[in-house]
Amino acid sequence: MAGRRPGQTQTRADILAAARNQFGQRGYNGATIRGIAAEAGVNPALVHHFFGSKEQVFAAALNLPMTPSSIVDAITQGPRDQIGERIIRLFLGVWSAPDSRQTFFALVRSVTSNEQIASLMRQFLEHTVIGPVSAALDLPPLRVTGAASQGIGLAMVRYVIRVEPLASATDDEVVELVAPVLQHYFTP
Repeated sequence: MAGRRPGQTQTRADILAAARNQFGQRGYNGATIRGIAAEAGVNPALVHHFFGSKEQVFAAALNLPMTPSSIVDAITQGPRDQIGERIIRLFLGVWSAPDSRQTFFALVRSVTSNEQIASLMRQFLEHTVIGPVSAALDLPPLRVTGAASQGIGLAMVRYVIRVEPLASATDDEVVELVAPVLQHYFTP
């Protein structure tokens, strides 16, 4: 019977390995908590115990620096005329932390060099960020993906390529420069 096993650390690692495999083979939409649990040899409740939702399992399996629900909340919670500033401050905070910056770099390398991972990330973002934000704000998905492209471009230029003077600008300078551009995407 697949249930609780001794060795919490190994069980968690087994679930993550199974999740990576299931997401890799079936895509984000095709992978299920039951399938991950079956491959890991545990009860689905144990997957929920360690990770919560499918989104959280995916984020842990790819070592994402933040959960999509935190991005959706940053965009949809609060005054609509401040969305651009909220998003940029959230991302600057994530990208400036050394651990999450390294994760971001690894993710960029993975999605640009591996079509399977790019496809997974695409499905994941469409399902967990773009769709929910588009529906919550009654905006076309193209506007939400436009905003995402601005954020990713900023991260690439500021943190990966390190183009000056953007690379050494203060967070407040970046917010002042980029928040109005992002805000444009969220203003119907």
